[in-house]
Amino acid sequence: PCPLCHLQLEGLCSFLQLSTCPEHLLVRFCSWLLALTPDLSYTNAAILAEQLFLKRVLSLTQPPSRHLMAALTSFCSKYSQPFCRVLVAAILREPGEGAEQAKLVCELVEEFLEPDCVRLVLSQVLEVPLSEKLLPVVQAVLGRQEVLPPELFDLLVLTLCQQVPAFSTSLNYAKLVTAVLTMYQSQVS
Repeated sequence: PCPLCHLQLEGLCSFLQLSTCPEHLLVRFCSWLLALTPDLSYTNAAILAEQLFLKRVLSLTQPPSRHLMAALTSFCSKYSQPFCRVLVAAILREPGEGAEQAKLVCELVEEFLEPDCVRLVLSQVLEVPLSEKLLPVVQAVLGRQEVLPPELFDLLVLTLCQQVPAFSTSLNYAKLVTAVLTMYQSQVS
């Protein structure tokens, strides 16, 4: 697809005001999207993930409504890679507490994402400065007990080792290190 098509899709999303449409309509729109054949291209799915969800998720100050959660999980069920690359990456880069956003990522990791996307989320976490809000996300990834590629596991261990001074009084950090040592004891030297 040409760049113009992507610009047209962004324009259509803006025209339809998809980023601010009522959440019950968002669920219906996502159901319609999932029924499309052929599937959306990766780039178009990424544009839609951004247009449909980014503003809503970044502005959460309480848990997402059941309608928003239904729309998120249905879209994520078919387009999880672009969803993670756009939405999860934005949440992880967002400064500040972002407690509701972090909880949302944890729930997606624990219950909805396929193993390859769980590993993608971990790699995205390890690309940004580790913070207290991200520790539960790493814990959720480890809770899935997925086999981590050696390079990703090494990066996790290195990151945790480098962060010891910053998290010397953090209970979440202590739990995370304990989980790594317990789950991957044969790989930790």
